[in-house]
Amino acid sequence: MDIQEYFARISYWGSHNKSDLATMSDIFQHHVQAVPFENLSIHCGESIELDLEAIYNKIVRKKRGGWCMENNYLLSWVLKTLGYDVTFLGAKVYVPELDAYPDEIDHLLLQVELDGKSYIVDGGFGMAYQLWQPMELISGTDQPQTPGVFRFQEESGTWYLEKVKRKQCILNQSTSTSHNAENEVCRRVYLFTLQPRDIEEFRGCNAHLQTAPDSLFVTKSICSLQTADGIRALVGWKLTEIKYNYRDNMDLVEIRIIADEEMEKTLQEKFNLTLDKKFVPVNTSRLSLF
Repeated sequence: MDIQEYFARISYWGSHNKSDLATMSDIFQHHVQAVPFENLSIHCGESIELDLEAIYNKIVRKKRGGWCMENNYLLSWVLKTLGYDVTFLGAKVYVPELDAYPDEIDHLLLQVELDGKSYIVDGGFGMAYQLWQPMELISGTDQPQTPGVFRFQEESGTWYLEKVKRKQCILNQSTSTSHNAENEVCRRVYLFTLQPRDIEEFRGCNAHLQTAPDSLFVTKSICSLQTADGIRALVGWKLTEIKYNYRDNMDLVEIRIIADEEMEKTLQEKFNLTLDKKFVPVNTSRLSLF
């Protein structure tokens, strides 16, 4: 494992001599725009290993993406290698259709202590709720980023991440099937505590999410990548491209359905991904990712 090889993977050519906020933010932004959030291994008959060298080989050498436990485990290694103080945290992702959080943690994120302040670094959420910069761990303060306004709310030691949603201009509304939350102004993303976690605590979650019949990652094939001004997301056969805040606090959304014979080309051209095994798209869940 070599940090320069990782930097080449994310096209980062900046300085890394100082373990400061600017360097961490720059590396983080390069990561989310180069490494897709994806669960395609599940839909190619591959297992997702919670092993740092396997993750490094997959993301850096094979130029694949990964889900939260892969992206953030790799980012923890990167930041620790550069001298940052990094702690694993566990979160529970909000399910809007159920208006509930799961009983057990199902998301890995990072806490970084820097110059007397705490920051949340999460390069593994994907879709339209992916952070583009680290967030300072303060309650009740809006922290605007390109994807929208994020904020934390703390209640009795439990922290909630929220995102204020913008309006959307959908070019081809007829292909959209799940915009039932148009009136939703603020979306809860996940809750977490500051209890330090060990990577071993995520092994059960890592196995469950890729095998349980009702797991979102089993019922949907997902690949999303942050771009210079928005995101691209392929869920099942539906390709959604969003341009953030293109006019008067409104996001431009374009949706189209990808035919099976276009799938390989789409993954290459839109996400810079080439898969080793046959990919079988899936989208049998009614849960919305937007």
